[in-house]
Amino acid sequence: MAAKRGPASGGTVFRRCLNKAINMKKIEAIIKPFKLDEVKEALQEVGLQGITVTEAKGFGRQKGHTELYRGAEYVVDFLPKVKIEVVLNDDLVEKAVEAIQNSAKTGRIGDGKIFISAIEDAIRIRTGEVGGDAL
Repeated sequence: MAAKRGPASGGTVFRRCLNKAINMKKIEAIIKPFKLDEVKEALQEVGLQGITVTEAKGFGRQKGHTELYRGAEYVVDFLPKVKIEVVLNDDLVEKAVEAIQNSAKTGRIGDGKIFISAIEDAIRIRTGEVGGDAL
């Protein structure tokens, strides 16, 4: 499907070719916040140039925990987490996943999850580069 922006909007016309195979993946990792620096360094060693980091809250099997504050006990349902997103070529996926696993692992409950999904296309806004060139 082609997307177009006409001259009236000041944009250029671009077309995405859905027929050509672009082998890119998106890795989303939910990790403990204090592991962020280690994960970032490990991904840089693999050769990744950019990541997106978002502060998040959530819970998995650990279902939160209880804390004591000024003598009152209360339940913390949502634990602080960090979400890392990386889009990369297929040839780096295995190394990147291994780097995240090794650097984010504490061996305790709540270490997080890694999700991998296919990316159809990528476009660099500044230059108009598409596919792997846009990464």
